[in-house]
Amino acid sequence: MTGERLEGRCRWHFDGEAITVHIPMTFAHRSGRKLILAPDGGDAWAPTRPTPDEALIRALVRAHRWKRLLDHGPYRSAGELSEAEGLTRSFVNRLLRLTLLAPDIVEAVLDGRQPKGVQLDYRNRPIWAAFLC
Repeated sequence: MTGERLEGRCRWHFDGEAITVHIPMTFAHRSGRKLILAPDGGDAWAPTRPTPDEALIRALVRAHRWKRLLDHGPYRSAGELSEAEGLTRSFVNRLLRLTLLAPDIVEAVLDGRQPKGVQLDYRNRPIWAAFLC
């Protein structure tokens, strides 16, 4: 029994003893590593690495620093802090809300495991709304 079949981009051939499968792919070197590239040029087999959002992390750090300054530092209100930092009071208050995030959400943001839609939105939507989905 012999057979040959063409399905999409993968081909196979059976000669009675062995099945030969042809899968179109390319081998490449990136950053000193060998990769197998899919037909579309992407690295289809590589697991996606978590990518921390640097702007969001900076905002978290900034908010916690401001919270510490309000609790133990020279400033008694967000108004005084905003004047000292040269920012608007509403911006300072919005960022201070980041200190109220649950520890597991903060950990997810720091590890880069936040949902794809989570980003720092300075306008209206609270950041934790994306975690409720």
